[in-house]
Parts: sequence; C-alpha cells; structure tokens
Amino acid sequence: QVQLVESGGGLVQPGGSLRLSCVASTGSRFHIYPMYWYRQAPGKQREFVAGIGSDNRTDYAESVKGRFTISRDNAKSAVYLRMNMLRPEDTAVYFCYQLGGAWGQGTQVTVSS
Repeated sequence: QVQLVESGGGLVQPGGSLRLSCVASTGSRFHIYPMYWYRQAPGKQREFVAGIGSDNRTDYAESVKGRFTISRDNAKSAVYLRMNMLRPEDTAVYFCYQLGGAWGQGTQVTVSS
C-alpha cells in the first residue's frame, strides 16, 4: 500500500507564500494516478483544494483559483502545492490524496499576523 508524506507547512503572515510537498513511497506507478490536495479546518468538513491528472490537467477550488498552483514531478513521485497571497481563512491541515483511497497524514498551515 502506498504511503504519502506531506511537508512544508508552517506559520506565515497574511499575504505570504508557502510550498507544500507530498512524496509517495512507491513511484513505479505514480504517474498513472491523479493527485489531489484537500484541507480541513477545525470544526469544518474536509474540502477539495486542487487536483492534477496524469495528463497534467489541473482543477482548483474557486476560493484558491489564481492564488494556488498544483504541480507534479513523476520522476520524484511528488506533488506540490504553491500557495501565494495566503489569507487567514486558508488556515487548515492540508492533506495529499492519491486517487484510489491513499491519504497522507497532513501538514499544518497557519496564516496569522
């Protein structure tokens, strides 16, 4: 079973930027699967943030469109989320997800002055 490990979270001021990384333990089939980022704030439901297909087509939640960019590097079995112009409402635990049911453990992003 594939394992996903997220990193790159932390504390950032409003208007700042962060880049999240997610690395899969098995890379031989990584390029086949669509990859996604979700997030969950305290007391709220986990929500879709961004997705990227095997063909590199992307999709974004309306709330992050124009600010966040998802990308992948199949040679490194990695998916990234570049977050610009961060807002306090972006504060959440961010999870990497591989189509088929594999979730990472999450990385905390806190946007505060």
